[in-house]
Order: sequence, then structure tokens, then C-alpha cells
Amino acid sequence: MLIGGGIAVAGGAVVLGATVWPGGDSGESRAGRPTRVGAGSDPGDCPSPSPSPSRSYSLSEAPRTIPAVRDHTPARGPGWRPSDGARLVIDDKKLADEGKLTASELGLTYAGEAEPCDGDVALTLGGENQPSSEAYTMTVRNRRVTISAPTDTGVFYGTRTLKQEVRGGGTAPEGVVNDQPAKPQRGFMLDIARKNFSAGWIEDRIRELGDLKYNQFGLHFSDDQGFRIESDSHPEVVSQPHLTKAQVRRILDVAASRHIRVVPEIDSPGHLGAVIRAHPDLQLRSASGAAPSGTVDISKPAAADIVDDLLNEYADLFPGPYWHLGADEYRALMVSDPEASYPQLASAAQAKYGAGATVADLTTGWMNDRAATVRGHDRTPRAWNDGFFSGGKVQPARDIQVAYWTGKEIGAREPVAYLSTGRKLINYNDEFLYYVLGEPNQFVYPTGQRIYEQWTPLVVRGTTAVPQRYDDQILGGSFAVWCDLANSQTEAQVAAGVRMPLRALTQKLWDPGKPALSWAEFTKLADQVS
Repeated sequence: MLIGGGIAVAGGAVVLGATVWPGGDSGESRAGRPTRVGAGSDPGDCPSPSPSPSRSYSLSEAPRTIPAVRDHTPARGPGWRPSDGARLVIDDKKLADEGKLTASELGLTYAGEAEPCDGDVALTLGGENQPSSEAYTMTVRNRRVTISAPTDTGVFYGTRTLKQEVRGGGTAPEGVVNDQPAKPQRGFMLDIARKNFSAGWIEDRIRELGDLKYNQFGLHFSDDQGFRIESDSHPEVVSQPHLTKAQVRRILDVAASRHIRVVPEIDSPGHLGAVIRAHPDLQLRSASGAAPSGTVDISKPAAADIVDDLLNEYADLFPGPYWHLGADEYRALMVSDPEASYPQLASAAQAKYGAGATVADLTTGWMNDRAATVRGHDRTPRAWNDGFFSGGKVQPARDIQVAYWTGKEIGAREPVAYLSTGRKLINYNDEFLYYVLGEPNQFVYPTGQRIYEQWTPLVVRGTTAVPQRYDDQILGGSFAVWCDLANSQTEAQVAAGVRMPLRALTQKLWDPGKPALSWAEFTKLADQVS
């Protein structure tokens, strides 16, 4: 019970400033109480150290979180959960944002830079010998929690583990967690071009992703059906409804608070229908006069000019370090004889790259030129795998990362064809990771169970894994929501549909080993902690 100013009696031991729960099985969670912001303290502000409990405790079990922690050293003790008077303290002002957020979530007093007392959570920068900038150590000992990492990102991930542990009245087990992700890129991509999503819904998804330790949010905002972000350089291409730049900045602020990088995508030279509606003179036409949808004529300098204008404009809006160039499904290359069908493209290719150059060379040159544009803003470019062509006089720039989604499209080769040349690859496998609204073209909604039980980052195309030797070149994976049939689901239905796939995917990207839990156990855990 509690006596006076926060003195707890449990199992014969007197504990100041914290609650001891016999066996860690009872007690009230304080999560959800308003944060109290204190002025900080020094060691003299803490009550006198309390004696260790006289009772004995069972050896602790590993935390149960999504994704699972990689390593836990058990210990004996009561563990930790939020208690009256408990604070969150930091040892470096760089951790103020993480501290205030976590204090608010757990109902602790945020005390700023201060020495920890019994019952407190301490966030610290340190441990430069950690193997990853996203690694962290969390120690639960002597009725305190210490989360330490070389970067604020690692500290943030430690707070996500703690938040899950104590959700619903749970207890963070005694002992030491050492944790880090297996893959450096863990993403979710949303197509807002075909379906307008509200800014609030997007922010909610980013908060969800942050709690699951994702670190990228892809925003595909330009396609044939719409261009969904306010533009100053080309307002004529913008569709209704759309996000204002003020809304985008708010989304970016929420993402930054969750250590998530937003990866924008303006797909070109295909999927530009929204731009063509405002600039019909840029429409590609075949020798017979046919006009393939969404396809600009890349022999016209004006087509490059408008795309570069947009890339330059939005590079000032979106911080780095990545930019998605699209480059998929250019319809001039989806015919049996591109040179005969589009003689103006063949002529432009030879004029720029010499005799024998093809439409594929001109298209590769377009991608390289757009890569140079974003590279000028210190962005690392990426493009869909069917925008990379074999042979030819022009080769894709070496720093363009491969976003591998399919082997079905013209130009799409086996993953090893890209990996064997040393390219870095992000896994968007459309067999497991594509959530296509309305399920057109033989797509079916992916399930978390299938990802959890059958997919690994090495399964890049179909259901077959690439050789283990390429593991380091596979930077990670991304789940993608495409809105081909935009009205097939509401925002709420999309959120519900992606819930378990997102949890399964983060588990497989964070820990390369076989999951310890069955799918039924994992599903039950998801309901408990997230």
C-alpha cells in the first residue's frame, strides 16, 4: 500500500518514490495521465536510497514486444512500471523531444536534465561502441529504467520497447535488453495520388509506424489520377483535393518526432497523367497517333523541365536523404518495337547517345538526369526495378537504389541480375507486400500471417529467396498501399487491413531469425501491446 508522500510497503520492504509489485503481477498502470513538467533536480532532491527488497524474485522473462527484442539478459527483481511521483529524466538536451513524448505517453513527470531517483526513467546518450546507430540498451534495475544509445534514434526505439512493455498495466521485466534492427530500411509506402487520404489519417499511420520501429514513410503523390500536394512552381498540375504545404510540414514534424524519414516520389516519365492534363503538348504519341496514358514525350526538353521544376521545388519541402524517381512502366517500352512505334524517341536517342542508341537508352538517360537533379539536393535516388534495363549504350547511375517490386513487367529481371552487379536493393515484393485496393490484376490483399510465416528480406520476387550472400545488399523492405480502385475501401478499412501485415513485416525486418511465437500467439500479443 502507499503511505504518506509516496512511501510504499511491499513484501516487508520500504520503497521510496516507487511501487514494488510482489512478483510483478499487480498494480495500476499510470499510462495516460497528463505529463507534469518539472524544473529538473540534482542528486540531493532524491529520497534516500531504499533498501533492496528482502523477498526473492523469480528470474525475469524476456520482454514481449513487437518487434521482439534481440537479446535480453534476465535478472531478479520487481521490474518497473509507472508509479505516482515517477519522473523521466535526460542527461543531454538533445533527448528533450524523446523525453517529453515518452513522459506524456507513460504519465510521468518530465524533469529534464536531472539525476534519476527510484521509480524514474533515465534517457542517456552514450555507448558509442554499439554496432548500429539504431541500437540501444535498456536496463531495468533497482526500480529504475535506463535507456542508453549512441543516438537519439536508438534512445527513441528503447522508449518504444518500454511503452509496449507497460501497456495495459504490464511490467518492464528486470534485466538488460540489447537491441538493434537487422535491416536499416523499414518502410511503409502510401499512394495518395489515386486516393486522397486526410492529413490526420496519415499522421496516425506515422505514429503507428513509429511505435513499431519503422523508419521510412514513402509518399507517392503524383500519378495519372492526381497530383496531391500544393505547388508554387506549377499550380496548374495540382488536383483537388490535395495536401497543402502547411499540412505536409505538419506531417513531416510528426514523422521527425518518430524518427521516420519521409521518402517522396514523383514518378516519371510514365504515370504523369495529372501533369499531361495541364500540359497536353507533352503527351507522347506513336507513329499512328496513339497516345498511351500518362506518358510524356521524353524527346521534348519541356517534359524534363517541368519534372525538374517539381523535383527542385519539393526537395526544399521534404528533408533527405532519399528520393524515389519512379521510372516504371514507361509505355513507349511496353510495345514490341519501340523504335518503329515512336520514331521521334529513336531519333532523339541517337542524337544524344550516338548511332545504335535505342529508346531504352533514352529512357535510362532520363532516369539518370532526374537522379542528377535530386543528387544536387544531397538525396540518394531510388527507382522501380523495371526502370533498369540490361545492355544498351546507357547504364543506370550506380548510386540509384533498386526498389524491387515485380518480375512481371517488361524490363523486369530476376533480383540476382541486379544484386550480382553490386546494386543495393529495397524489397517491395508484390507477392507479399502490395496492398492494392480493389484487388485488380490478380492482386490479393496480403495477410500478416503469410508475411510472418513465409517471407524474409531475401524473398524478393515471388516466393523464392535469393542466395544468402546477397543479404547485405538488401537494405530492407517496404509495405506498399496502392489505390488502383480508390473507392474500394475507406480510410478506416485500409488502416484495419494493413494493421497485422505491418506488425508481421517489422518483426521480419528487425530480427532475421525465425519468430519464437506462433502466428496465433503473435496476434494475441499484438492486441496486448499495440
